[in-house]
Amino acid sequence: MSQKTDDIIAKDIQSSEKASASDLDQPTSLEQGFQGRSAASSKQILSVYFTIAAAGFGLISDGYQNNLMTMSNVVFKKLYPKEYTPTVSTRVSNGLLVGEIIGQVFVGLICDRIGRKAALVATTLLIVIGATLGTAAHGAHGSVQGLFWFLAIARGITGVGVGGEYPASSTSASEAANERTVKNRGPVFIMVTNFVLSFGGPLAVSVFLIVLSAAGENHLPTVWRVCFGIGIILPLTVFIFRMRMLSSQLFRKGAIKRRVPYWLTIKRYWRPLIGTCGAWFLYDFVTFPNGVFSGTIISSVIHNGSIKSTAEWQLLLGAIALPGVFIGAALCNPLGRRNTMIAGFAGYLVFGLIIGLSYDKITKIIPLFVVFYGLMQSSGNLGPGNMLGLVSAESFATPVRGTCYGLSAALGKTGAAVGTQAFTPIQNNLGKRWTFIIAAICGITGILITYFFVPDLTGKDLAVEDAKFMQYLIDNGWEGEVGEDDDKGLIAEAYNEKQLAGVEKEL
Repeated sequence: MSQKTDDIIAKDIQSSEKASASDLDQPTSLEQGFQGRSAASSKQILSVYFTIAAAGFGLISDGYQNNLMTMSNVVFKKLYPKEYTPTVSTRVSNGLLVGEIIGQVFVGLICDRIGRKAALVATTLLIVIGATLGTAAHGAHGSVQGLFWFLAIARGITGVGVGGEYPASSTSASEAANERTVKNRGPVFIMVTNFVLSFGGPLAVSVFLIVLSAAGENHLPTVWRVCFGIGIILPLTVFIFRMRMLSSQLFRKGAIKRRVPYWLTIKRYWRPLIGTCGAWFLYDFVTFPNGVFSGTIISSVIHNGSIKSTAEWQLLLGAIALPGVFIGAALCNPLGRRNTMIAGFAGYLVFGLIIGLSYDKITKIIPLFVVFYGLMQSSGNLGPGNMLGLVSAESFATPVRGTCYGLSAALGKTGAAVGTQAFTPIQNNLGKRWTFIIAAICGITGILITYFFVPDLTGKDLAVEDAKFMQYLIDNGWEGEVGEDDDKGLIAEAYNEKQLAGVEKEL
């Protein structure tokens, strides 16, 4: 082993001995040795909080964009009853989804290969550009069809940024939370990811109601453009946080930027990938079309209600869905990630069947329908909504975390696109009740996939899986550089058999 590598390892061991117990939540020698935590500089400590805050503020913007079309669909249908056909509505709504799929895959790769900070800045810029184009959208010579094609493209650009936020923000938040508190990493992660994403629904409807009250129903073009314009401001609030953040200690020590062993990664993580990809596909297949078209569903139930009345019921629906986030955050440690996720999918089964089988009767009692509809969405937040991001951030080692997270989220948004595309045909050919019965079927399928394929790493330090992954690469003959800047070393030197002997004992 080279003298340089000896110095790196000695430095890690010395710094790990200085780590405080409060920082590590019952540390092990493995965690100390691999992460090399030390009395961090004030800049590094501040960066941890900036990173967590940036994830929260950034994903509020994403939640807003995901729910922006909920009431916009109602407005466009009112303004252009002939031109805004179900096909056009699906195209505009799917523009965001297609962009998100592209963003999740490519930005997932970028945040592993280049860095979390660069990926986050790029996604913010894309959201701002896309939202600006959407706000200013016009068709050539006043063409209505041109307007909707322009909107679909603008939403696609926005979607690339929104999709990229998922792997970039979530991996950064999980690693930052892991540095401060392993024990409470799950609840912290949920509150700065799924809570703010879910809060985007009520936020979008609240903004719509405020703008509608100010402009009036006679100025609906102004209403939707102002709502789109608000989407420009939200992502700009995170720039100050993202320019101040540093890479996490896990990423600085574990990044693999060249000769990434993708095939070995698939061989090691095929089972959790099936779990996260499959469960995310089912979750978004149910939740996204039921979110995008919930305004249309409610307006059809209340029949001749005004746009404002539809928005008020929609706001109540979003408010009922939020408590599931807090319940899931409270359960994720004592109950475990896997069991909490199963409980959420079980809610789809129960409430989907209740609404679907009694649809003709329950829709005659609007408050009861909205409450049960909200409870079904709350169950989604409690289980897969909370846990999928958390499990996807915990199940994979740091060098490939963004890539695997992005792939899982992309399969989810593929499910959302398929669900959105199939939503209207299901209603037209099978009946509106079947959108809820199919949600119940997805619930039971999600339970099975979660039970057999999703790992439960509740309370485990992310450094443990990083060490196992490095051992696995060594065992399979992979050699290459690991880490950033001063922490960079050759895996063949830094993790030889002598050094791994202590790791194996801990594992």
